Amino acid sequence: MAQKMIIGIMAKEAFQQRTMAIARGEYKRTSHEPQIWFDSIESLAQILSTKNRELLRIIKNEQPKSMTELAKAAGRKPGNLSRTLKTMERYGIVSLQKVDKAVRPSVCVDDFRVAFGF
Repeated sequence: MAQKMIIGIMAKEAFQQRTMAIARGEYKRTSHEPQIWFDSIESLAQILSTKNRELLRIIKNEQPKSMTELAKAAGRKPGNLSRTLKTMERYGIVSLQKVDKAVRPSVCVDDFRVAFGF
């Protein structure tokens, strides 16, 4: 079952300061804060581009049983598709489960909220 994810956008320097404050015990993260952070809207847009959001829709609606099946449904090359999904998996957006000899993609997050930090 897919869920909501809060995504944060904050300058790299500000994020580093925040991380150090957490490490020093000066700041405690709350459950309402972003789960993942990007340093710019552009870097977020690379992950959640229109093309990649369409890919998430296809995975959610068609539930492909393999990367080959997904590549056909999405009209994308398997190699590029694999790289894209591995990146999304690192962010916790999709899950790639090995089933027999196939890799089955599934959507973990289908509702994104963006928070800006300064």
